[in-house]
Amino acid sequence: MPQLNLTVALALLGVAVLLGLGLHGWWSARRSGPRRAAVPMPPGERVEPTLGGPAAGAVLREGPALRVPATRRPARLDALIDVIVPLTLEAPVSGEIAIAHLPPSRRAGTKPMHIEGLDSETGDWEVPVHGRTYGEFQAGVQLANRSGALNEIEYSEFVQKVQTFAEGVNAMPDFPDMLEVVARARELDSFASPLDAQLALVLRAHSVAWSVGYLTQCAARHGFVPGALPGRLVLPGSDEGAPPVLVLSFDAQAALADDPQGPQAAVREVTLSLDVPQTAEAAEPFPTWHRMVTELADDMDAIPVDDQGTPVTLHAYDAIGRELGTMYRALEARDLAAGTPAARRLFS
Repeated sequence: MPQLNLTVALALLGVAVLLGLGLHGWWSARRSGPRRAAVPMPPGERVEPTLGGPAAGAVLREGPALRVPATRRPARLDALIDVIVPLTLEAPVSGEIAIAHLPPSRRAGTKPMHIEGLDSETGDWEVPVHGRTYGEFQAGVQLANRSGALNEIEYSEFVQKVQTFAEGVNAMPDFPDMLEVVARARELDSFASPLDAQLALVLRAHSVAWSVGYLTQCAARHGFVPGALPGRLVLPGSDEGAPPVLVLSFDAQAALADDPQGPQAAVREVTLSLDVPQTAEAAEPFPTWHRMVTELADDMDAIPVDDQGTPVTLHAYDAIGRELGTMYRALEARDLAAGTPAARRLFS
């Protein structure tokens, strides 16, 4: 019996050693692999706020509740950033006729264009709709955006499209001189280009990589939601339909990996960006950006660096803040304050 007990004891010891080696190997592999979310993130709709608002019927998540956004009108023509062409009618035109003759494309080159009608009953300018009658029309094309100033070729395309519409509704357009329009477009572009501030910092993993699930879970604790594109998480604005205040972007291939917790979904750095002209100064987008850099870095054990890989100092944040103050004042002086519809269209 003593010999039997010794054999059993040795066998149990061998099992314990093997189990210990197995656990050690598993722990080592887990430490070297990407950080994973504590609980798998449930699949959900990718909804990213945009200037024109979400698509009709889209559902936005707001805590545990769901809400259906109201329909939003597109931005109206604005003499600050558009060249506007009046179209005088011989007689009122129905919405059905106007819609039938609208150009198939609402762009002239890289510039958005719009045609609006003056509702005979309400007196409001609006995009033509069925069941309404219009006593006047006006067409407009944006003078500048992030693609540059409106050029001669784009203005000629706009004129051609408006002329075709005018013939369809029996209207007489009054086109401004091309040279004057192009000169105005270049002046606006020269003003806007130095004020087009887009801030971005990279959060780089200090030790192990993050899984997409872990990254999404950490960002969600700070108010970020999935964006419309893979590899984008956004911090929504306070107003319905407003652009996101911040965008947290990372490798789209990792975002599309079959297993959001697996090695193919490992991420070592993310970019936190702020498109300054898109959000009103009163909403404090820059302080929010600065705070999120600090909080996310602490939460994910990351190092904030610039595009050269250099760690960002408090002095750099102070300098950026002063420059942004100057930019905000310049935009306000031109009646193009950050966050206004005109500013959002100009810097797009």
